[in-house]
Amino acid sequence: MVSDVHGNARDLAGAGDGADALICLGDLVLFLDYADHSRGIFPDLFGVANADRIVELRTARRFAEAREFGARLWASVDGDRAALIEGAVRRQYAEMFAAFPTPTYATYGNVDMPALWPEYAGPGTTVLDGERVEIGGRVFGFVGGGLRTPMRTPYEIDDEEYAAKIEAVGEVDVLCTHIPPEVPELVYDTVARRFERGSRALLDAIRRTRPRYALFGHVHQPLSRRMRIGATECVNVGHFASTGKPWALEW
Repeated sequence: MVSDVHGNARDLAGAGDGADALICLGDLVLFLDYADHSRGIFPDLFGVANADRIVELRTARRFAEAREFGARLWASVDGDRAALIEGAVRRQYAEMFAAFPTPTYATYGNVDMPALWPEYAGPGTTVLDGERVEIGGRVFGFVGGGLRTPMRTPYEIDDEEYAAKIEAVGEVDVLCTHIPPEVPELVYDTVARRFERGSRALLDAIRRTRPRYALFGHVHQPLSRRMRIGATECVNVGHFASTGKPWALEW
């Protein structure tokens, strides 16, 4: 199981070795690597110095200044912004989806572009969002995307829409999401030094339906990687982009 792949196609190709299936919890796209500002769509377009600056502004939570800075950069580029981003994302998706083993079960992260996935997901990859599937005799539910934030990443949705997807999944053995439940220890990023958005609806569903596992990613360096909520083991499966190591679920 992997999450937050962010362009790491090399390690993704071997992530399912020895497993019955690979599960991916989203964020295939690398727009900007906060650990290495030379990697990603943003520095490819605007250079490392500008990447350094926008990371500085975002880390300081000066989001309005970051948006203004980004707008000035985009105004200096020839070509349509949406077309340039989509072209870069398509190149990354071609590499990422080609690395998926068969079978793979995947859902979207907040930086993904769901409309493009059907073009790249092969017959061995099942994409699920607000849906459930049986894997190895256990029922898995999948809910993709993130909630609205000042970052305005591509697949952020309203709390109500997200809650409806959680409700549609219902009772499952393993609940797989991109974002964590809204618990301070699970949503706080110790390197970025900020609370990411978790889902209250997800937390309520865990308490109500008591899945055996709740698995997620999104927070790259969480204060706590795992904890129990009632009968449920909650696990952040890791920042695959930096570790290159999948998390294994066994029974």
